[in-house]
Amino acid sequence: MTNLPEAMAHLDRRDMLAATTLAAVQGLATTRAASSADTIRLAVLGSGGRARHLMRSLVKVPGLELVALADVRDDQVATTRGHLRDIAPAKAEISATKDFRTLLDSKDVDAVLIGAPDHWHAPMTIAACQAGKHVYVEKPLTHDPAEATALLKAQANSKSICQVGMQQRSMPHILKAGELIRSGAIGKVHKVHLTWNRNSARFKKDIPAIAQNSVDWRAFVGAAPGQAYDPYKMVHWRWFWDFGGGIFTDLMVHWIDVAHALLDLKAPTSAASVGNFINAEGVWETPDSVQTLLSYPGGVTAYFEGTFSNARHGAMITFMGTEGSIYCDRGRMELVPDPGKTIKPVELILGQGRRGADFYDQPDGELLHITDWVAALRAGKQPSAPLEAGITAANAAHLANRSLREKRMVTAG
Repeated sequence: MTNLPEAMAHLDRRDMLAATTLAAVQGLATTRAASSADTIRLAVLGSGGRARHLMRSLVKVPGLELVALADVRDDQVATTRGHLRDIAPAKAEISATKDFRTLLDSKDVDAVLIGAPDHWHAPMTIAACQAGKHVYVEKPLTHDPAEATALLKAQANSKSICQVGMQQRSMPHILKAGELIRSGAIGKVHKVHLTWNRNSARFKKDIPAIAQNSVDWRAFVGAAPGQAYDPYKMVHWRWFWDFGGGIFTDLMVHWIDVAHALLDLKAPTSAASVGNFINAEGVWETPDSVQTLLSYPGGVTAYFEGTFSNARHGAMITFMGTEGSIYCDRGRMELVPDPGKTIKPVELILGQGRRGADFYDQPDGELLHITDWVAALRAGKQPSAPLEAGITAANAAHLANRSLREKRMVTAG
């Protein structure tokens, strides 16, 4: 049985958070001073809501300059310019194109942030590596498991440094949870419980008024089957199989990556999934309520549940060991001993936010994760969420979806 050091039971959240953030930014500044390149010029490929959220953090990173946008939708570009007017006024009139390839061909672009729909993540990453650009790509990394080989080959044949947007790998309380687990603080971990539950009206079919002549629809569809212009699908692409993978690839992938990182897990060996339509039937293709049980070598199982019709537990992960459990959400970590065990409880709360909230005010995981990527590319080393991690996290989600769609337990391979 492992006894925790006394000091661990009294971690000060503000001191820890301040030290972590300051160290990251100071470390980047030091690396930058030693670098031959003063500024990393960044283009954003896909400027929708997720990219705009990331922009709030990336404009704070020393030595990173936003220089251009690529988006197939004129309305997205206009909205993003308005957003930049609020957070970085000097970039309010940033140049934009509908063809991302022109930015990959530009000598004035060093790196790209990919915030396009899921089915474009791998193709854009491959093209960016082939063009010699560094890449920060949103999760899930793949839309089809078969894309993994081409991704790894493209990076291996380039000098590109690629970070997958699984920012919980850069959050200090998640890192602390990993230290505790690896120290044996909660004994042998054998079960992981993950949730991402919301109560949301996003399934309502309000058709967006987006004129087709303001969109390059063919470019949006990409390699997906050709289909008639559909503004609802274009806006809510996550819930249609041609473009996204539903709750498993959009939400579960975040927490399953944490399980992989902290327990040193790779691909699950089997998945047993079920799904239901509570409110989205006839609107979405992917279910709005799902569960899956993933089995891993060594006797570890991971159970995920997600819904858009009840917010119980919100977004969280719990590691269950023989001595106790560790709970994490996006701003909090708790170690709770099992009854009769003598390990000390630990509570670390880094920010203000509802338990299980999608976001706390702190930590700024995106800022820490982008900073980690920039430091890595300046140093020429792997960042905290390399392509291999993105592939294994996405593969777990793909296996869960395969079980869901085939309505049976499936095995990997």
